[in-house]
Amino acid sequence: MFWDVIDMANNKALHAANRAKNDEFYTQLSDIENELRHYVEHFKGKIIYCNCDDPRISNFFKYFYLNFEHFGLKSLITTCYKNQDIDLFSQNAAEKAVWIEYKGGGNINNFDNIEVKKLQGDGDFRSSECVELLKKADIVITNPPFSLFREYVAQLVEYKKKFVIIGNKNAITYKEIFPLIAGNKLWMGVMPMGFDILFDVPQEKQAELLEGKPGSKYKIVNGVVKARSTGCWFTNLDHKKRHEELVLYRNYSPEVYPTYDNYDAINVDKVADIPCDYYGVMGVPITFLDKYNPEQFEIVAFRKGNDGKDLIYSLTRNEGEVREEKRREEKRREEKRRQPYFRILVQRITKPILGK
Repeated sequence: MFWDVIDMANNKALHAANRAKNDEFYTQLSDIENELRHYVEHFKGKIIYCNCDDPRISNFFKYFYLNFEHFGLKSLITTCYKNQDIDLFSQNAAEKAVWIEYKGGGNINNFDNIEVKKLQGDGDFRSSECVELLKKADIVITNPPFSLFREYVAQLVEYKKKFVIIGNKNAITYKEIFPLIAGNKLWMGVMPMGFDILFDVPQEKQAELLEGKPGSKYKIVNGVVKARSTGCWFTNLDHKKRHEELVLYRNYSPEVYPTYDNYDAINVDKVADIPCDYYGVMGVPITFLDKYNPEQFEIVAFRKGNDGKDLIYSLTRNEGEVREEKRREEKRREEKRRQPYFRILVQRITKPILGK
């Protein structure tokens, strides 16, 4: 094991937080490797900043420490928050806020040559100390606290930083986040949104998770209990998947694709059902975003119709009948309508690749 070969005897500052490890959920190294391998071309000569990571347990730190020379990094900086029971799925677990800057040349069998420094404050990413470190960084890569995701992303945008971070899938719907997606200032990572991000947990926490419903809070992998999160990767670093053209097979039919009552667009229930011969605006599920190619589609709007209300369509196809029902039986009409789950309104800007 990586940490078994690290002698931390002379690093008392790092020892201080050992007990807090039992309270932590931290990102699996395999998930980090599977995602970050798609961005390696961006790393050479860069300063990587992991600002929610205790280096003793953070697999983000481990990943970049072990690959420092291979990636040709300029510097690796990590900071961790002083533990005050902040929310689940963060990498923060220290009783004292510390930071490390590694510039290479170290022996992975000897960690002592890396200077561990104490922060004056609590290590919050919004603190003046951490902001100064952020300013000197090129790329921020970490798993920030989900509850602070809005503020976290806002800070990255303010300081014009490149990033690869984990967030809750629901963050897509935040009014502070979706405009960034629509404006191509933030997009999904390579990992499909339908996949779970699993977190390693100490044995003490595994017992607590097992009290919950299987498949909700946890998942058992090869006999090991993993914490389950509805997380996904967000980034503003380009990757090849983002430019793959979505192959379309379906043909448009008004009987299959109803038009919204409050927006001039058709409803598409599944990404796989996007018609190949329709060039108007379409309402598609949010899972479309991990297949979104900005050269093929344009994001028009999110969720709301022209009336400011959620998109809605009628099951009745005859427009005259719909109008009549509006005049006579509002209640009955409402029963014949469907309000689809969150929809993103998109429109094609290129001709599609037709399925064979």
